[in-house]
Amino acid sequence: MATPLHPIGLTMHASYALLFTPSGQQGPAAGWFVFQLAAVFAIIYFMILRPQKKQRERHNQLLASLQKGDKVLTSGGILGEVVHLKDDEVTVKSGEARLVIVRSNIANILNRSIEAKSQ
Repeated sequence: MATPLHPIGLTMHASYALLFTPSGQQGPAAGWFVFQLAAVFAIIYFMILRPQKKQRERHNQLLASLQKGDKVLTSGGILGEVVHLKDDEVTVKSGEARLVIVRSNIANILNRSIEAKSQ
């Protein structure tokens, strides 16, 4: 008899049976395997996918609230003030230059202008 592979006492034959059961038969631990698979997917969902979805929704709300006069920081590190808005493009004044930036590349709105706060 082979030596146990895991502290729970699975032998080489038992671990082989867990992985490679014939398609028509259910092994003694088939339910356990399905439970482990579901647990892994649940962990991936709650640790990775759900927080990314919430972050994406917050970013979309930030972009939807973008207004003329807002001070913005782009994903490339450019600081500027919004001077013109289109559907998917934003014109930003940074120093003496005016840059046309894709709306989705705006990382953060730093502060709102006084007129935007009063509206």
